[in-house]
Amino acid sequence: MGISKAEEFTSKENRISQYAKALSHPARIAILKYLSKRRSCVCGDIVINIPLSQSTISQHLKELKDSGLIKGDVEGKKVCYCINEKEWSKVRKTFTDFLNITIDLKDECC
Repeated sequence: MGISKAEEFTSKENRISQYAKALSHPARIAILKYLSKRRSCVCGDIVINIPLSQSTISQHLKELKDSGLIKGDVEGKKVCYCINEKEWSKVRKTFTDFLNITIDLKDECC
């Protein structure tokens, strides 16, 4: 795999990219939608409600947790997940700011 040269981009550009990567799989979107309706959830509950294997769900949960979108607490052998509300607010603001960029095409394109 090639080098991303992330240091060549602003921290804001890198953060948008990290969020986009975390949101780039439909299973992760389904997991986030499922968690958004609950205060917390054990991984096994997610497996029951999303048609993927436990190991696949765990990989997606890791990606979401690494991005900061969810957080998890260990309760014995169970890991309980929930939406990270502070980070979710940052995601909303970051994407809103990005998508509100004004396009100024003075020259004809294509």
